[in-house]
Amino acid sequence: MNLKFQNKKITGILTILPENEVRFDDEIDNYNFSKGQSMKLKLIMGYDKRRVVKKGTTVSDLCVHGMTYLFENNLLIKEEIDALILVTQSPDHFSPPTSHIIHGKLDLKQNMICLDINQGCSGYIIGLNQAFLLLEQDNINKVVLLNADIISSKVSKNDRNSRPQIGDGAAITIIEKDDIKSTIYGSVYADGKGADVLIIPAGGFKLPSTTETAKLIEDNSGNSRSLDHLFMKGDEVFSFVQRKVPPMIEKLLIEANLTKDDIDYYLFHQPNKFMLKKLADRIGIEYKKMPNNIVENFGNSSGSTIPINISYNLGEKLLNGSYLVCLAGFGVGLSWASLILKLEKLSFCKTINYK
Repeated sequence: MNLKFQNKKITGILTILPENEVRFDDEIDNYNFSKGQSMKLKLIMGYDKRRVVKKGTTVSDLCVHGMTYLFENNLLIKEEIDALILVTQSPDHFSPPTSHIIHGKLDLKQNMICLDINQGCSGYIIGLNQAFLLLEQDNINKVVLLNADIISSKVSKNDRNSRPQIGDGAAITIIEKDDIKSTIYGSVYADGKGADVLIIPAGGFKLPSTTETAKLIEDNSGNSRSLDHLFMKGDEVFSFVQRKVPPMIEKLLIEANLTKDDIDYYLFHQPNKFMLKKLADRIGIEYKKMPNNIVENFGNSSGSTIPINISYNLGEKLLNGSYLVCLAGFGVGLSWASLILKLEKLSFCKTINYK
């Protein structure tokens, strides 16, 4: 589905990363593989270090920490927030919505919208789409989009397939109406038939967690995980991304009447370096235009990887510069989505740590 939005803009991005860092080399002994095999995997996939939260830290903790930083540094005025969107797959509770918990902790005004969206890898794009739609309302002028996930605790320490790449993190994006005429082009797709390709089987109402679901089971590849852990069919995810994302980008460029070279940066969700390099090759994009360095430094924190990508690779350049960018997310759902928009003269674009 193609989408188009008029006169909307991103005015600030803050990413929040746990201070706690875990290195790939320190976890090699947990895997049922030789050291040589693991080090080869590290080189190919770009694994090195990742950020994970300490036990007891929640999504609301990360988001409140970031929002408080913005308030205290006069980068965001509390009373000006008209809508708060949280995109996460790791809520504090099944009920109430975590966005309302954040609202309460921050003592925000009552005359506003709070909304939780359950999305992962495409969550940043889907969250931006929702923000743009809310801004169509006369009484909504500023939307705060929160992307946050702490999936690391749901990955088995004996699963070399997923463990080395999964990190935790959060991002805050401010979206406002734009006085200057501008157009944002987007697309969004879904294929629920592939829902079991990336899944945590137990823990919900369909299969509640029990002592049975917590038992570790070793697969044919030597990985051990339980039904309470994240399960990923890596080969199917890779195939899905290579088949679906390039035509999506090509169609979006045509819709926007642009060529590949017109885009300054392709800032995509980051599952691992190998997948992104293959994706760049398939689309025909230079590696320098599609950064692939987030997983090796911070890990894959689901929907947060795109704003982390933006703040880490562009950061202060966006305070004064102007870049035409293509954003894309793809993965759990299955889902894949993209946007073409201009990022320019942001009020802030940086990263802070959470202890």
